[in-house]
Amino acid sequence: MVSSPCINVCTVDDGVCTACGRTLEDIANWAAMTEAERIERMRALDVPADS
Repeated sequence: MVSSPCINVCTVDDGVCTACGRTLEDIANWAAMTEAERIERMRALDVPADS
């Protein structure tokens, strides 16, 4: 399973999802990122990697 901080409550305010904390750029690039890159980004967002 691909790691993602998404909780399916997508509301964007000033270019950032208020639910998961990712920027629109993060969301757009997520599928192209490696699992290691995703985990590192989630760490930076302070989101558990097994979300």
